[in-house]
Amino acid sequence: MNLAEEIRALAQARNAVILAHNYTRPEVQDVADFTGDSLELARKATQVEADVIVFCGVYFMAETAKILNPGKKVLIPDPSAGCPMADMIDAAQLRALKAKHPGAKAVCYVNSTAEVKAECDMCVTSGNAEKVMRTFGPDEKILFVPDQHLGGHISGLLGRTYELWPGYCPTHARLSAAAIEAARAAHPGAVVLVHPECAKDVRDAADHALSTGGMCRFARESAAQAFIVGTEIGILHRLRKENPGKAFYPVNGQMTCPNMKKTTLENLFWTLKDGTNEVVVPADVADRARTAIERMLAIA
Repeated sequence: MNLAEEIRALAQARNAVILAHNYTRPEVQDVADFTGDSLELARKATQVEADVIVFCGVYFMAETAKILNPGKKVLIPDPSAGCPMADMIDAAQLRALKAKHPGAKAVCYVNSTAEVKAECDMCVTSGNAEKVMRTFGPDEKILFVPDQHLGGHISGLLGRTYELWPGYCPTHARLSAAAIEAARAAHPGAVVLVHPECAKDVRDAADHALSTGGMCRFARESAAQAFIVGTEIGILHRLRKENPGKAFYPVNGQMTCPNMKKTTLENLFWTLKDGTNEVVVPADVADRARTAIERMLAIA
């Protein structure tokens, strides 16, 4: 057996399900039971019947899976796979922000730690943020953490003003409006899709700002035959696999998240084989964080 076949055999023997984010390596996506964006994977994590969940992505995602499945064993192939954006705010900073704005509703992007989710009224993903945020009343003050760009994108769509934490994704910060225009010149007529974690001038330069799951749906349903993709390049594998007759071009070659690439077939194999790198979330934190996540899932 090759390594991928050994991983599948181990997953069956361990009664394990492998979930992989759209940004992980192509070979990891191919060996997974399910590949998706944060919203898709959050939903899937509540539906699995396996004893073990192996989460191929970054740590906050594995934490979310554990929060939603307290009775299951959740493993991550590389526990050092973090998220710089999630680390841009901690629970103490959020409590201080809430103290400055008494009565405000705290909303966190899923790209946040369990401790931050535990301090929030609601959680959102890039795929459901618009729908979830429409449920808040027009007079409710919103604290949106940690991504200023997603928060700004949604508040702009809804004609609202949010108190935005100045966090951002370093990978999406590499993308510029000039790079979008250069890609358009290189691929005339291609539809430009970018992630809402991009800055406003980049979103304005694109045709659509969509989550990775939204990009996959759009590409599948669109009559267009060529797309310029402005997000982490791991998504290109899924897009090309699901749409073999269409062309997908990265805006540039710099859109790589080093943390998303930390999961390999090798460390996935050893995590499954040895049952190592278990994700643990303290029960009191998990219980409070679960409330924010489940409120989101009930709406989305």
